[in-house]
Amino acid sequence: MFLVRPAGVPAREIGPDIDISKAVWLDLINPTTDEIDRAEKALGTHIPRREELEEIESSSRHHEESGVLYLSTPLVRRAEDTAFSLPIGFVLTDRRLITVRYADYYGFDIVGRRQAERDPAKGEPSANEILVEIIEEVINRLADILEGLGRDLDAISKRVFNTDRPRDPARAGEMLRETLRRLGHGGDLASMTRDSLLGLDRILIYIGDRTEKDPQALRTRIKVAGRDIASLNDFDTQTVNKVQFLLDATLGFISIEQNDGMKVLTVVSAIGILPTLIAGIYGMNFHNMPELSWKYGYPYGLTLMVLSVVLPLFWFWRRGWFGAR
Repeated sequence: MFLVRPAGVPAREIGPDIDISKAVWLDLINPTTDEIDRAEKALGTHIPRREELEEIESSSRHHEESGVLYLSTPLVRRAEDTAFSLPIGFVLTDRRLITVRYADYYGFDIVGRRQAERDPAKGEPSANEILVEIIEEVINRLADILEGLGRDLDAISKRVFNTDRPRDPARAGEMLRETLRRLGHGGDLASMTRDSLLGLDRILIYIGDRTEKDPQALRTRIKVAGRDIASLNDFDTQTVNKVQFLLDATLGFISIEQNDGMKVLTVVSAIGILPTLIAGIYGMNFHNMPELSWKYGYPYGLTLMVLSVVLPLFWFWRRGWFGAR
């Protein structure tokens, strides 16, 4: 599906009766090959396919051909508990903007509604103006994502360092495993957001050289957007560092839980060795064993075995291996 968005007119799905050659903004959403071919034929402009937008070389993401600027960047989208990154393409000519995307992004819809409600008396916006407005809205959405991620990490931090964590090993282990999953998701989201910000920053650099003839207000908006991206990059770096810190702390607590488990195994092994040794000695039944003919030899052996269990337990308790005393 792709939409035509002329100024002052609501976005419409392309049909055979719509002339797209006069559109200021053509928004291609999950376009099929036939739809791209039709748009290319009507506009006389090459429109990149998805595999072209997914190229990672800078020369493939940002280049100019015959006066047409081709720009692309990965753009992160967060949906409930999942996040994914898909390529976004911009084809910019002197009078037209073509966007190619494979997911529904809220920022594009906001700009589309704003253009539909635009006062016709103000005239049609330029392609550069629409592109800058889209980038501004995308930056706002990325800022919202980072703010939400920051709140999530604050909640995880309180959970990890909570002194009232469950003492039951099973519950504590499940809590730590869930924390690792959430940190992994947060790390992926921060990484994808950084890639999106980097791509948008490069796009602003490229279009900045093409706005010399545009009003000063538009050039100022591009500079402000660049500063916003720089501040979000700093925040994203801080977020990645916090994810790493919480990850290290969580792994440290997991190591402590494992050490506590090894202590229990050590205690069980230690208290079992001496009774086994005593039972083995007095179970040999040698004829010349002095205790063999004792009247109280059996209670004596049992007493030694009980003491061999109690004394190590008391020693381990004094060492604090069973938790706080």
